[in-house]
Formats: sequence, C-alpha cells, structure tokens
Amino acid sequence: MKVLCVSLLLLLLTLHAVEGSTFLDDIFLPDFDDQNWDDDHEAEAEHWEEDDEVFEFFPTLGSEHSGRTVVNVDGFGAVGDGIADDTQAFLNAWDKACSTAKSVLLVPERRKYLVNATRFKGPCAERLIIQISGTIIAPDEPNSWDPKNPRVWLYFTKLQGVSFQGGGTLDGSGSKWWSSSCKKNKANPCRSAPTAFTIDSSSAVRVKNLNFKDSQQIHFTIARSNAVRVTAVRIAAPGDSPNTDGIHITDSTNVVVENSKIGTGDDCISIVNGTSNLKMKKIYCGPGHGISIGSLGQGNSTAMVTKVVLDTATLQETTNGVRIKTWQGGSGFVRGVRFENVKMIDVANPIIIDQFYCDSPSSCQNQTSAVKISQVMYRNISGTSKTPKAMKFACSDSVPCSNIVLSNINLETENGKAETFCNCANGFNYGTVQPAADCLSSDKNSRCETAIVNVNRGPRFHGYSLLLLSG
Repeated sequence: MKVLCVSLLLLLLTLHAVEGSTFLDDIFLPDFDDQNWDDDHEAEAEHWEEDDEVFEFFPTLGSEHSGRTVVNVDGFGAVGDGIADDTQAFLNAWDKACSTAKSVLLVPERRKYLVNATRFKGPCAERLIIQISGTIIAPDEPNSWDPKNPRVWLYFTKLQGVSFQGGGTLDGSGSKWWSSSCKKNKANPCRSAPTAFTIDSSSAVRVKNLNFKDSQQIHFTIARSNAVRVTAVRIAAPGDSPNTDGIHITDSTNVVVENSKIGTGDDCISIVNGTSNLKMKKIYCGPGHGISIGSLGQGNSTAMVTKVVLDTATLQETTNGVRIKTWQGGSGFVRGVRFENVKMIDVANPIIIDQFYCDSPSSCQNQTSAVKISQVMYRNISGTSKTPKAMKFACSDSVPCSNIVLSNINLETENGKAETFCNCANGFNYGTVQPAADCLSSDKNSRCETAIVNVNRGPRFHGYSLLLLSG
C-alpha cells in the first residue's frame, strides 16, 4: 500500500507538472490563500494610496493643502542643527498632531534633529501622517542613554491608520554601541542596546520611502501589530555591526514587506514567535545573515510561526540565504512557509534549516524537545554557494522536519561540487534539483528518534558533520 501511495503521488506530480505550484500549495499549504489575504485586508489600508497622492507636492505643502493641518516640529522649538536636543519639541509637536484629525507631523528636509529615546503614544485622531523628510539622529554615547528606555529609541504605540513617509533618514549613531558589544570584544560585558524604530500594538500602519542607518541594534521592529505594510525602505549598516537586524517581526499578523533594500550585520529580516500571514516581495539582502525565521525556542520557550512567503529576492554575499533556526528544548511549530524566486550570489549557506542553533558563549545542552518544522517549500532558487553544502537540513532527531519540498533548485559552487546535507528531514523534490537532495527520504525517519547528537560538534548523520552557525 505504501509503495502504491508513493507511486500515485509521483504520477500526480507528473500530470500536474505545469500546474505544480498550485498542486503542491494545496497539499502542503492548505489554508494559505494569497488572494483572500489581499481581499480581507485591502479595506484596512484603502486610504494609503490616497495619501501618497496628497503628498507628491512636498516640501511646498501649505497648511491648508487638501484640508490637512501641518504640524511642523520647527514651530515647537526644534533647532535642527544636529547638536541641540530637540526631544521636547518633537513630543510637543506629537501631542498636537496626534490630537488633530487629518494632520501631518512634518520633519523638514535638509535639517538634522537630535532626539533622545522617546515614546510616541496613541491612539491618535484619524489619518495621521508622519512626514520625515529630514534626518533624525540618536545620541551617540551609550553611557549617557536614558536609563528609563534602555531598549528603544523612537517607539510608536497604539496607532491605527497612520502613515510614515517622506524619504528622510533615521540615523542610530550606533558605532560606539557596536565597539562596546561582547560580540565585537569578548572582554566586554554583554548588554542590551536600543532598537531604533518600533511600531507596537498598532494596526493599518504604512511605512514607505524611509532610510534607516547604523542602528544601535535592531533597526526596525514590528511588534504585536496587525496589517502593517512596509514599502521601499532602505536599511544600511556595516556587515560587522553586531545584532543590527534590518526588520524584526514578532507577534504580528498580516504584514507586507516589499521593494526594499537591506544590508546589515545580522539578519536582513528576522521573523520570530507569533508571526503569521507575512508576505515579503522584491527584497535585496546583503551584507547580512540572510532572511531568517528564528531564532525560536530559546530557554525552552514555545514558538509559533505560520503562513510566511518570500517571493522574489536577491541575496548577495550573506552568511546565510533563507534560514530557519531553532534552539534545542523549545516547542511549538513553524509551518506553511514558502521561499520562491530567489537569486543567491556568493551566499555561504543558501538554504538552511538549523535546529541545533546555539548563539551562546558556552556549549548548549542536549535536549529532546524541539520546535516542529513542516510544510516548507523552496521553489525557483538559483545561484552560487560559497560553501560545498549548498542545502542543509539539520533537523531535530526527536522531532524530525516533515513535508520539506524542493522544486527547481539550481545552486552551484565556483570550485567543486555542491552538496546537500540532511539530518532527520522528510520530504521530496520535483523538477530540477541541483545539488541532488535524495536524503529527503521518509525511510530514514526510523533512525532519528534514537540518533545521538554531539551538540558541541554539531549533528552527525551518515558521516557528515554540520558546524553550528552563529548570528
């Protein structure tokens, strides 16, 4: 019966070769519908396009233009020379703009505003626009940072129907934070650092055409929010700047990130617990650690990530490509994930699942529980790998990965033959798959529950050893 079922599946794959995308989506992503997602949430953001048209005449916008009230931070005492502290002027301007319907909080172009750690709180009157055309810079000295806000710089919470735009820059002045990091120098104490820009507990928010640079740690976090669209943002930090993730998404639903260029010292996009219905499209990543789901499960925690799509991306000279990373001892699941139409250019680990992730100064303890990874599809992925093992599926021995699908994969190395590594990974491939992934086979699962893993050296399987990756 088992042989018959496998044969039938292969026959169906052959018959549906042209429409293989839809066929496999139905099998492995049965409750994810791109079209329904768009229809369901279009109404929540229907005003975004209107506002784009309204502000095409900036910076000459008058106070009565299109019936909007412009609240200029300069009118509340902001100096804009990059030296004077403009924090209170920004807070006063925020209070006015937030309480005024159809208002614009304006940060004028060709000026630099020094702003300390600040929390901008809603709810606000309807259809607020934050027009950042100039540059907002953070204080550069870690020792003088506001102790009441150790983890945030510009923090926005409880917003609905708000748009951020304007082509300006948020500069985190992070160089001194990086040099004092324990990842730069092990003699330094490990301590937290601020996230530059946070949207928290908000809905129907649009972020468009902004620049982020040199954050203290994470550049942009979306937390506990619904229906957030991020378009045409540019994020830049040196490739050796520690923990400077580009966009970090946590506990949020119905998020779109599109048409954006990200280069940092950590993950270009990191996706962690509580994220569902995330669509990423037309992303350029590099330098950085790739586009990652995780890390998940640290400290025996439970994590759930579902319905994640990356469609059309280029990753160049990153330490990882598309990655799922989990700690031993966690629980929960990652499922309903699709990485497709991705170009890899000299990427160290183009496709990787690492369930033995251990970003710790000491070795991690062997544990049997793990986050369950299933229903993950890799489709139309090509390019060059810096390492021989272009695909690595290092799955948990006790909670194997299941329903891993490869379709139309073409990864090569400049010198030598590319390889695929598997540990307790169950799935199949169709179409062209290079390097071959015959190790995605269900007949090896019987060995996984009793396999012994040396965490200090990495999981071993059929003579291979996978080095643990940091970052």
